[in-house]
Amino acid sequence: MKDVTSLLNIKYPVMQGAMAWVSEHRLAAAVSNGGGLGIIASGSADADFVRGQIRQARALTDKPFGVNIMLMSPFADDVAQACIDERVSMVTTGAGNPGKYMEALKAAGVIVIPVVASAALAKRMERSGADAVVAEGSEAGGHIGEITTMNLIPQVADAVEIPVIAAGGIADGRGAAAAFILGAKGVQVGTRFVCSEEAVVAQAYKERIIAAADTDTVVTGRSTGHPVRVLRNKLTREILAKEKEDISLEEFEEIMSGTLRKAVVEGDVDFGSLMAGQSAGLVKRIQPAAEIIEDIMKGMQAAIRSATG
Repeated sequence: MKDVTSLLNIKYPVMQGAMAWVSEHRLAAAVSNGGGLGIIASGSADADFVRGQIRQARALTDKPFGVNIMLMSPFADDVAQACIDERVSMVTTGAGNPGKYMEALKAAGVIVIPVVASAALAKRMERSGADAVVAEGSEAGGHIGEITTMNLIPQVADAVEIPVIAAGGIADGRGAAAAFILGAKGVQVGTRFVCSEEAVVAQAYKERIIAAADTDTVVTGRSTGHPVRVLRNKLTREILAKEKEDISLEEFEEIMSGTLRKAVVEGDVDFGSLMAGQSAGLVKRIQPAAEIIEDIMKGMQAAIRSATG
């Protein structure tokens, strides 16, 4: 089995999470330049936008980086083709099964790493030809599954032969060390990179993450079958109150429409969707992306030394 650094041709086994409106070309390039693996989040954007992001990232880095394909997007087919045409190093996928794209992506030399929330899905992805999987626990920010990282990682690691990359609640070296002990070969970090200098995110959003305590995230959307972890604010209070009244999926989506952009672009911390993981309480300052990666790696090495005496 290849390790993650060899598979992705990177210095450190640290991937940056794909966060819509946050993970654009500047952040992805900064993470890759820092020795990790930057990811451009396509979200619901069309292929032309994604092509532009890929080309702008290439102007900033000669290191490998990837693109996340949101499989529920109406533009998923075109985005997958754009990744093939542009010969990106790798893709991650979310919200579905990338099987229909697997043959074409692999033929183009693109590494495919689906995001999974269960051991069963990880096994399906391995059978379909995935090179690795990101196993994401419920501590993560944004759309989540129901299994915690500590329980998900060892079960996925036992279920597949391909490398497992741990995600969900990891923001420092201690979390990374724990993930490796549980069987992961790499980690994916999201929330801490929101507070990187290179992330083009409203300052108010970053400051809310930095000010967050361990209990400041909440999960909305469980009643609709689409749980999302965010920081508490006026929007979450409104949503949770309506969920007690058995809100429909359509009404939920109507209220949430555009709220992530409000948070990231406009800095609306009251009625924007402040997606963040439970690791927000570990994020204490804004740093360059490369410094974040170095901190994680040094902290991981120190944690392992401490644990092994």
